[in-house]
Amino acid sequence: MIELAIHSPVEEIFDPLFKSKSVRVFMKRDDQIHPFISGNKWRKLQYTLLKAEQEKKSHLVTFGGAYSNHLVAAACAGAKFKLRTTAFVRGEQVTNPSLMLCSLFGMELLYVSRESYRDKWKLFNEAYGNDENAFFVNEGGAGEMAVQGCSEMIGELNEPFDHIFCAAGTGSTAAGVLKGIIDHKQPSQLHVVPVLKNGRFIRDEITKYASGQHGLHLHLNYHFGGYAKATPELFGFIRSFSSGTGILLDQVYTGKMVYAAFDLIAKDAFTPGSKILLIHTGGLIGLLSQVEKFR
Repeated sequence: MIELAIHSPVEEIFDPLFKSKSVRVFMKRDDQIHPFISGNKWRKLQYTLLKAEQEKKSHLVTFGGAYSNHLVAAACAGAKFKLRTTAFVRGEQVTNPSLMLCSLFGMELLYVSRESYRDKWKLFNEAYGNDENAFFVNEGGAGEMAVQGCSEMIGELNEPFDHIFCAAGTGSTAAGVLKGIIDHKQPSQLHVVPVLKNGRFIRDEITKYASGQHGLHLHLNYHFGGYAKATPELFGFIRSFSSGTGILLDQVYTGKMVYAAFDLIAKDAFTPGSKILLIHTGGLIGLLSQVEKFR
């Protein structure tokens, strides 16, 4: 049976900045759900895996880049739940810690050109259209089932928050959080930090799944050069935060989101007395590609 115990506590974070601005800051530790099926990756995969189980499919076929946290999560989930896994990997064949883990978990890796990668259904149908056991899993696990899974984290909260922050790549997680806020009639303002340049499109992606934009704020200036890009300033912030809290951040998603929250607090974006929740979406394996930056 497809089932994973959820362990995602909320803990308060302390910093002199917060005291000086009279705000309290907490973190939803979705990174603690599982070492490899981590954070929003489990939430985005959960209902997809259940659907595969219901349809008696035994072969997950999915897609991702060479450093994809989703591929690692899908590979581990396949091993855990006794499912064959295959991934179409965008770009030339490379060796890195993420793909090593995928292989260790038994995932078959098929490298395809960036041009071919654009049409994922064509890749799936050409390779596995006649495989009655094959089940298509979109890149990142994106889609309505991902949104539903991510929405459930709001129902796990024991108290309301004035402001909730999350990072965004495609917008599925943010859409789920907004849906959860609406479904549970929470008063929270949602602050979304796109991690890529020109992230305005994410608003449309979010509102495709969540009926309403009330309290939705996009902060577009914290991408640090674009997707998977980082600067010495961001690496320095991650080092300072991790050494001061015991909580690791990655440079692709959560590091940028937490940096944005700190910066906005410093700029008096929130009224004194505000309670702020930061959602840690996991994805820490990406740190392994940056060993030289943290020496």
